Amino acid sequence: MREEALLDNKNDRDSDAEDRDVGTQLSKIEDYGCITLHSLRANIQIITVIGQVEGHTVLSSTTKTTKYEHIIPQLAAIEESPRIDGLLILLNTVGGDIEAGLAIAEVIASMKKPTVSLVLGGGHSIGVPLTVSAKRSFIVPSASMTIHPVRYSGMIISAPQTYRYLDRIEERIVGFVVKHSRISEQRYQDLMKSVGELATDIGSILDGEEAVKSGLVDSLGGIAEAYEALYGMIEEGREKA
Repeated sequence: MREEALLDNKNDRDSDAEDRDVGTQLSKIEDYGCITLHSLRANIQIITVIGQVEGHTVLSSTTKTTKYEHIIPQLAAIEESPRIDGLLILLNTVGGDIEAGLAIAEVIASMKKPTVSLVLGGGHSIGVPLTVSAKRSFIVPSASMTIHPVRYSGMIISAPQTYRYLDRIEERIVGFVVKHSRISEQRYQDLMKSVGELATDIGSILDGEEAVKSGLVDSLGGIAEAYEALYGMIEEGREKA
């Protein structure tokens, strides 16, 4: 009887621990859009970039946002954590603040740990650098990516310096994308300044297959392909260690 009671107590403790773990994971998803996957092959941190990438101004409460002050510390912690083997970034974003998006992209690109990105619905505007920042990128066939020149909100002073400033911002984006993907600078510039595709804007919209053909994204694929690529990179790193 005493052994049965001890066994029941242990099972209760294990069940309570599992409930706490589930509760913690759900809280992380709700607050920060992330979750840690513990599998037999590796421990993977999953981060989502959704809605609009928020900059230094807080957006409306009705707008879904990704906050750089949440994402950047997580990325820094993932890089140094011995319990995390790799990072999977899931994207469905309309774009957003350029500096915030580039800051996140630069952190991802500088990580030594295996990183894979997957575009699900859209990887528009600043979502393009975020997509190519990972060591391997995937896009599902039905997803799309919008490439366009820099847009500026607020008061603009009509002076040559303003346009030179916008050109410099554009150069930063183009340089980053070209460096971290297979697309040429000329091809990216052509897509960005195309005038025949968007009705009220300049730029291009690429579906999944077009994004891969252009060299912007590495491969067509979904969650299974993204996991397999990430596990492969992790296992390759273990063999070299």
